[in-house]
Parts: sequence; C-alpha cells; structure tokens
Amino acid sequence: MDTMTATTKRNTAAVNTPGAETIREQTTRQQATRYLLGGLRLALGWIFLWAFLDKMFGLGFATEAKNAWIDGGSPTKGFLSFGAAGPFQGFYNSIAGAAWADWLFMIGLAAIGTALMLGIGVRVAAAAGGLMLVLMWTAVLPPENNPFMDDHLIYAGVLALLAVTNAGDNWGLGRTWARLPIVQRFGWLR
Repeated sequence: MDTMTATTKRNTAAVNTPGAETIREQTTRQQATRYLLGGLRLALGWIFLWAFLDKMFGLGFATEAKNAWIDGGSPTKGFLSFGAAGPFQGFYNSIAGAAWADWLFMIGLAAIGTALMLGIGVRVAAAAGGLMLVLMWTAVLPPENNPFMDDHLIYAGVLALLAVTNAGDNWGLGRTWARLPIVQRFGWLR
C-alpha cells in the first residue's frame, strides 16, 4: 500500500469514528476564535491610531482643526484641564499641556495603534495600552455612569486577552515577527 492510500484510509477512519465531529467542531470554533481575536486587535489598534491622527491633524471628531497638535495645539491640555475629576484631578490638572505629557501621549497612541494594526509587539503594545487606559480611567473617577467600571477597563482587559493569545498571528505579521531572533530570545517582545 502506498503512502497516499494509507493517509486516505487513516483520514477516512478518523472522520467516521465516534467523536470526530466534536474534533471538527472544536477546530472550527478555534479558528473562529482566532479570527475574532484578530478582528478585535485590528479594532483596538484603529481606536488608538485614530485618536493619534485626530489629535495630530485636528480632523474634527474629538479635536477641532484649530487645536491640532501639528498647528501648536496640545493633545492633553483640554481634557486634563477640564475633563479630569475625582481624587487624581489635581495631578492631571498639573500636567495638562506639558510638552513631555503631550509627546509621551502622542508617541504612545501612535506606537500602540501601529503595533496592534500590524500584529507585531502585541504584548508590549497591550501592556503600554493597558497602562494608558487605566491612567485615563483614573482621570475620571468615579466614572459617570457606573460606580467603577467603564470602557477603559474593558479595553484594557481585551488588550490583555490579545497579548496572551498571540492575536497578532491572525490578520497580522505576528508569525513573521515571532521568527525574528531577538523576539525568539526575548519572548515578551512577541
């Protein structure tokens, strides 16, 4: 019996054995989960990247053209001056409009968004994005519509999920990134 015939008989036997349908269902479910996680990664990446673009160029969504960073506006001044509330209000008011805060915020938005969109460095992007989101959550404590929970914490949780599931591998460059020697040496760069 040649190899092709033996393989066909094995595959046919596996399909017709009890429990084979369950294996096929699990494989389909796992594939759907991978695609869903890839889609969530792209969606969150776009949220970060869009915030960067809107604040940089004043595209008129959250930032008016006259307040664009490229035209001398501050991406942190408005919100941290007038939107911050709660126990950390004084801290956030004190850094509103500081050049270092503007640069750090904008670099963070661009880097996190780009990494998530490309599917590279998802673990680092998730950690940085999670930190940024938790800081943004602390700026409005307590949240307006709930005693403690808001979308910032949900997004931070989704970022953690993306990091631990290697979500950059689906609809991204995660597999290629993972083959780089430095990434293989330092797994946290995955």
